Amino acid sequence: MIDEYLEDLDRRLIGCRSAKADLLGEAGDGLRDAAEAYRAGGWSDDEAERRAVADFGEAGVVAGDYQAELSMHSGVRTLWKLIVGIPAMSLGWDFARLLTFGDWTRLSTPSPGWYMGIIQLSHAAIFTVPLVGLATLLGTRWLSRRVDGVRLARICGALITVAVGINLVSISALLIATGAVDPSRLFLSVPCGVLMVAWALLSLRLVVLARRARGRCATIVA
Repeated sequence: MIDEYLEDLDRRLIGCRSAKADLLGEAGDGLRDAAEAYRAGGWSDDEAERRAVADFGEAGVVAGDYQAELSMHSGVRTLWKLIVGIPAMSLGWDFARLLTFGDWTRLSTPSPGWYMGIIQLSHAAIFTVPLVGLATLLGTRWLSRRVDGVRLARICGALITVAVGINLVSISALLIATGAVDPSRLFLSVPCGVLMVAWALLSLRLVVLARRARGRCATIVA
């Protein structure tokens, strides 16, 4: 009966395989220890497992708690990508531009005022996104002692969506505006072009991770 219970939990859970395996492994160990204690008390194997499963809790309820934990595990990994990845891409691109292209005064086309406004907004987003990510990471640790895991996972997922949305709007506006003013600026040099593509791919990857996080939170039974 314990194996069937664990298989039921496995089917209900969505998330990182290793994290899910750890949770199921801990659950299995606890169930088998409880069943062994019942056997030592004189119960049959089947009855001991049945009682151990009953004590552990209904699969749907346990799965809700476990899913919240898996969602938080995934959310924290996404937050670190926001905190580290976005600034690293920006700094890497600027460094590559200085080494392989030089100062902005070498540009062959002028920059309209509206374009400079978008540049400033993009730079602001580069600082805003990791700050939101860091605030979310620290805030969820503080909230973890005050709210249940389900609510915490949903709050974390919502804030990740906000941060990812800011980054996506920022880089999309920058790419579109740069393409309109002078497409060659997107590829000032080979390293700059590679890093720009990598930055765009990272942004799309973050969107996928944020959508997954929201989808996993939607499967949690409050």
